Amino acid sequence: MRGQVSNKLTEFLAQVNQAIAQAKIEKIPFTPSVVRENFNNLSAFVTQSPNIGKVDDRKITTKEREIPVRVYCSDPTIPLPVVIFFHGGGHMGGNLDLYDPICRKISAAGNCIVISVDYRLAPEHPYPDGLDDCKYILTNYKEVLVDFKFKDEIIITGDSAGGAICSSLSMFSQSDSNLKIDKQILIYPCVDYTMNSDSYKENGEGFLLEASKVEWYFENYFQNNEDRVKASPLHGDITASLPKTLILTAGCDPLRDEGIAYAGALTSAGVAVTHYQYDDMIHAFMNLEDLIQEECADLYQRIGDFIKSN
Repeated sequence: MRGQVSNKLTEFLAQVNQAIAQAKIEKIPFTPSVVRENFNNLSAFVTQSPNIGKVDDRKITTKEREIPVRVYCSDPTIPLPVVIFFHGGGHMGGNLDLYDPICRKISAAGNCIVISVDYRLAPEHPYPDGLDDCKYILTNYKEVLVDFKFKDEIIITGDSAGGAICSSLSMFSQSDSNLKIDKQILIYPCVDYTMNSDSYKENGEGFLLEASKVEWYFENYFQNNEDRVKASPLHGDITASLPKTLILTAGCDPLRDEGIAYAGALTSAGVAVTHYQYDDMIHAFMNLEDLIQEECADLYQRIGDFIKSN
């Protein structure tokens, strides 16, 4: 069923759709630089950024490279759970600065440490480069917390492509004992690279994230004829050993159905799952907070409660 969008987003979407239509008329192709710039421009809609007890830019060094991270700590005086955040952006965009207010709000809502990861992006770094960066952070995150107090509890979190990274790492954790994950939080996640769900047909135009853009993202991410079914967490092994999961979906989103299907598959396997859908929201709505403050406040409340839950 095609989503019915909130009136709060009508004017914004009208402007976006007009720009998309004009670009199609002029046959302007997608390019990484333009798509990244447009994504970064969404920062204009997230203008409230809370103060946090401590924020610090750090790096984790591998044999081949450095992976930048930004660490947020709501209360440096007590041990806190650790949340590793992997941002969205179609595996091609997003950065620490764009997601800075979001990570601050997660840290405040969950009273936790948040490590935001600046992983490598396609097309310069195709699959699985960015995923490898995130896997390395998950296994070595304590290196950037040497002067922080933290609990031995690790939660991974991500929106959209970041949700794909989280669910992929959770999939790997079933056969890799080095990957310790206590919980995962997936915000309108990509968990199926085949693009076969009905919501692509129903919500694939008119709601900011268009099916044609997703297809372009995946073409740039998978450059070596990888098996996209095998890469999709929805189609991988799903067992009771997967972590406790919170899934948040949007009703007017081409990725809606795969998030719902993943919640159902985890539940059937015996995983503790909480799923909530914002029926009249679109993909990337947490990047539009000034337009939908109540919905985003509810989203952070649900994330914070899940982080604090047993």
